[in-house]
Amino acid sequence: MHDAVSNPASAAASAGAVSAPAEETGVSSPLATEPAAPDRNLAMELVRVTEAAAMAAARWVGRGDKNGADGAAVNAMRQLINTVSMRGVVVIGEGEKDNAPMLYNGEEVGDGSGAECDVAVDPVDGTRLTALGMSNAIAVLSVAPRGSMFDPSAVFYMEKLVTGPEAADAVDIERPIADNIRAIARAKGSSPNDVTVCILDRPRHEGIVKEVREAGARIKFILDGDVAGAIMASRPGTGVDLLLGIGGTPEGIIAACAIKALGGVIQGRLWPQDDAERRKATEAGHDLGRVLTTDDLVTSDDVFFAATGITDGELVDGVRYSKGTAVTHSLVMRSRSGTIRTISSEHQLSKLRAYSAINFDTAV
Repeated sequence: MHDAVSNPASAAASAGAVSAPAEETGVSSPLATEPAAPDRNLAMELVRVTEAAAMAAARWVGRGDKNGADGAAVNAMRQLINTVSMRGVVVIGEGEKDNAPMLYNGEEVGDGSGAECDVAVDPVDGTRLTALGMSNAIAVLSVAPRGSMFDPSAVFYMEKLVTGPEAADAVDIERPIADNIRAIARAKGSSPNDVTVCILDRPRHEGIVKEVREAGARIKFILDGDVAGAIMASRPGTGVDLLLGIGGTPEGIIAACAIKALGGVIQGRLWPQDDAERRKATEAGHDLGRVLTTDDLVTSDDVFFAATGITDGELVDGVRYSKGTAVTHSLVMRSRSGTIRTISSEHQLSKLRAYSAINFDTAV
């Protein structure tokens, strides 16, 4: 089996694809020979994986069962990712943090050919959003050369600051929030009243919310899904200028992969929840006071990121099922070239049934 969803490559040309630079065209060839680096065509293989995960999870939208949605997406992602031309190892997975169905850390993925890669996965970023039928649930996957992704050593949460390229050099997570808001406003030629800050709606963020409001900025609360929130803060035209707060470390590393292509910045500090996590971090040699940058979270400049919408959101639309078809909407990025593709794909379910073991028809 080569893949289990229809080829989106032709759709990219007619669905808002950003023009590829010269090295993105022509016959595929490795970026380097020693050691082998991920091939540029890997991006299109990865989007098939996130499409499959999103299509499987989308059958569970609004059904109130977040683990059912997550399990369906994990199963679909596992089947498709093992057809991808790479020798991958999952180094960032979501299941351990969430006690949910998972692609586990250390799991080998890919078809055994191609480059050795670190793989970061979140088959459903926003399981609760999916279960409740709310916006901005996505399936995400990032790949980078082996050994380039940060190992958080089972510290599941981190403080985060994310903004886009205009203000990337003007912010500092160690400065007061009001200073960062003013710096972003200056960089964008606006006022603090024009700045919108994305924050996870959690009791732990009451202090941050108070400071943001006192600075005069606006707030966009999100229930879950801070990978999408981080990308919104990094990408022009989303209405979000800054993401602040404590969220998942896996999501932070996945977001860093996207930010490598977008040109923004993520800054973070590990945030152990208890003494056990603090001890693990110390034993692993982590300095809990150290500010981690984008380059700390993923050291390579040849990073691939793919995301497909499960539910409608500011980044991408969700899966649309109709009689015999499913339509998916995805973002695909490669940091080396800076190419960002928006892809709309139509999938013929009858043809998928002929060769795919994945159930895209019902929530089971």
